[in-house]
Amino acid sequence: MLQAEQVLHERYQLKQKLGQNAGRQTWLAEDIGVSPTELVVVKLLAFGGEVQWDDLKLFEREAQILKQLNHPRIPKYRDYFHIDERSLWFGLVQEYIPGNSLKAQLTQGKRFTEEQIRKIAVDVLLILKFLHQLLPPVLHRDIKPSNLIWGEDEQVYLVDFGAVQERSHQEGTTFTVVGTYGYAPMEQFGGRAIPASDLYALGASLIHLLTGTAPADLPSRNLQICFEERVHLSRGMVNWIKALTEPAPEQRFQSAAEALSALKYGIVLDKHEDSREVPLELTPMKSPAFVNNSGNSNLLDSSVPVPDEIKGWNWGAFLMPWLWPLTNHVWIGLSSWVPSPSWVMIVAIALGGKGNEWAWKSRRWQSIEQFKMHQRRWTIAGIFIWLPMILSILAEVLD
Repeated sequence: MLQAEQVLHERYQLKQKLGQNAGRQTWLAEDIGVSPTELVVVKLLAFGGEVQWDDLKLFEREAQILKQLNHPRIPKYRDYFHIDERSLWFGLVQEYIPGNSLKAQLTQGKRFTEEQIRKIAVDVLLILKFLHQLLPPVLHRDIKPSNLIWGEDEQVYLVDFGAVQERSHQEGTTFTVVGTYGYAPMEQFGGRAIPASDLYALGASLIHLLTGTAPADLPSRNLQICFEERVHLSRGMVNWIKALTEPAPEQRFQSAAEALSALKYGIVLDKHEDSREVPLELTPMKSPAFVNNSGNSNLLDSSVPVPDEIKGWNWGAFLMPWLWPLTNHVWIGLSSWVPSPSWVMIVAIALGGKGNEWAWKSRRWQSIEQFKMHQRRWTIAGIFIWLPMILSILAEVLD
């Protein structure tokens, strides 16, 4: 019998039980094998009894998939082990995400605004875009409010990959039927999961967040969830969620990228065969609010997202590798003072390619515009210094 303060695998000290059902337990634990110690989540499966081979296969598949994934909004794999204490336990250790599940917030009586729903949708769609573009595609198959964590950093995380599938349905292939009733679409219960199945589950989850009622408890018409009369949303947002939750998979958005584009521009198309594809809503929706995360991390921390607007080559850093690091707080660039022309060139190229990302992470900026203006000034300074020298060299060559 597992209990608090017990140490598993000689390093994971159990602290608080987070959940339990049918031979499964989830614990918040402390990894005492590292210094300083870190909080982790340990998922445990007791083999035998109600837990059979199919359950163990899904559990092991979750461990294998998480081990391969590297995304800042998916808990990172830490360890996999088994212990034999009267019962045979299998353990999966993951990164701990501080925050609360959206289901917990619903239970506490929270109701989400359209702006919050849009942010949640964008965050989850970006994760799904990453998963579905892998080769082979990774399908989550169990998106619901309890598997979405609103982190303390105000970002949404996707957790619990226990139902994950590594590829879309292929003819003649069968899969273990998984998913949660009300959130999973009909084709998934028929063993045919596709990327659009995850989109349906996202739409059903958004409906739950908006109405406070589980999708299975809401009325339906022609198998589509009826929710519009219970919410106060723009017509464009209603149409967009309805497109996510079309009963027929071919009538839904076919990819997370398509759903993101429709959300951004506020255009949803009527895809029924008997009608022409015409816009249902032409009013662009507002983009999600910009979150300034500059200066919050080590410059080599790849898990921290960098705004797309600042990505690209930094000419100022390339042309001025000796001075540019000083005002951008990229101290690794000071190695350009080493008296070696070849080394200086290596550092200059590195700063040119990674300078924008490193400067964003190393120093706090008021806005993207301030950042871009600062880098533009360094570029101009570099051109003014190097241009006369280049012209002088060309003049000598031509003479």
